[in-house]
Amino acid sequence: MADLPIAAVVRIAKQSGAERVGSDGAAALVAKAEDYIAELVKEANKFAVHAGRKTIKKEDIALAVKSL
Repeated sequence: MADLPIAAVVRIAKQSGAERVGSDGAAALVAKAEDYIAELVKEANKFAVHAGRKTIKKEDIALAVKSL
């Protein structure tokens, strides 16, 4: 089961220009979004640890986005 709510992902898709999103498309979007978030967190955590912190901050996320 997905952790991200499908309705929220569908709402984002519609706000981004999609007129309709099928259930299989929504499930695929959720899966890809969760994969991306997991990779982003892993990379951001490396930056936080390098800085001597356990807490991921906004700047860690920004650096992680650039490195992915």
